[in-house]
Amino acid sequence: MMNASELDAVYTALCKTMTRIGEPDATLFLARFALLAIDALDDAHKAMSLIDAACDEMPVCAQA
Repeated sequence: MMNASELDAVYTALCKTMTRIGEPDATLFLARFALLAIDALDDAHKAMSLIDAACDEMPVCAQA
């Protein structure tokens, strides 16, 4: 597991990359990143749990 400093560095790199790419391509970038991360995770159950966790605090998910 990453420590707080590593997590911050990775998240900062993600945000800077999205800024460089620009808003019109951010959705495609995040989809590609998600697929690469899911493949690297190599655990379908964990990936499904992370999808649920990411949606937990979003109002649109509560409506589904």
